[in-house]
Amino acid sequence: MILSEIKRYLMKHKRVTLGDLALHFDTESEAMRGMLGQWIRKGRVLKLDVQASCNKTCSKGCDASAMEIYEWTH
Repeated sequence: MILSEIKRYLMKHKRVTLGDLALHFDTESEAMRGMLGQWIRKGRVLKLDVQASCNKTCSKGCDASAMEIYEWTH
């Protein structure tokens, strides 16, 4: 997978969950985190802290990859 493909996808969709990215690019979430880390270090992508607003007493058991949202910044 090429970082430029991730860039185009994020630019098109603005905000995307880790789960959506992993599904779209047919890769493991951990591998996708590593690639996103490249863009985060360059200041192009932000990881949004959605888990802070999650109700910890919720019994729905949300998928962690659905709670991890990334946003293209430039």
